[in-house]
Amino acid sequence: MRIISGPTRFGLVMLLILWVPILTNAQQSKTETDWSAMKFLIGDWTGDGGGKPGQGSGESSFKLDLQGKVLVRRSQSDYPATADKPAISHSDLMIIHPKASGKGFEAIYFDNEGFVIHYDVIKSDDKKVLTLISEPSPSAPRFRLVYTQISETTMTVRFDIAPPGKPEAFAKYVEGTLHRKAS
Repeated sequence: MRIISGPTRFGLVMLLILWVPILTNAQQSKTETDWSAMKFLIGDWTGDGGGKPGQGSGESSFKLDLQGKVLVRRSQSDYPATADKPAISHSDLMIIHPKASGKGFEAIYFDNEGFVIHYDVIKSDDKKVLTLISEPSPSAPRFRLVYTQISETTMTVRFDIAPPGKPEAFAKYVEGTLHRKAS
């Protein structure tokens, strides 16, 4: 077995450091990501609505990041205490990105309750509805998140859950109306 000396090892490390960005860049698509079907989401929003957690309010933002390669949603919802339930504060992060195949989009969602959800993103032909839906599983719930543009300053959002083993039996968990914040 041959041991590589210090200067030679340094040269190999430098070669790797120089070539990795070049090779990585060569594998990436040179085309711009088409966010036109999701353009209505971009901005800062306030919202109100409710469902099983109760009546609540919150804020969301959708911003392009990484030089337009991903769309990042940050969301915060607060539900006041009721006679039956303590106050709830929910925050989450979702990143929408092009699929590795370059055809379509997918998303990954994280929240302060420990949930991680992988979504397929479905765009309507009229670019006014965006549906995010998780894969069906016989042993886990299935999730659907639907954004519908009502006007330039208003959209609705609905979060549905289907029970394990019944992937199409969605029931509304929470829904609300979002209003674009003034710039």
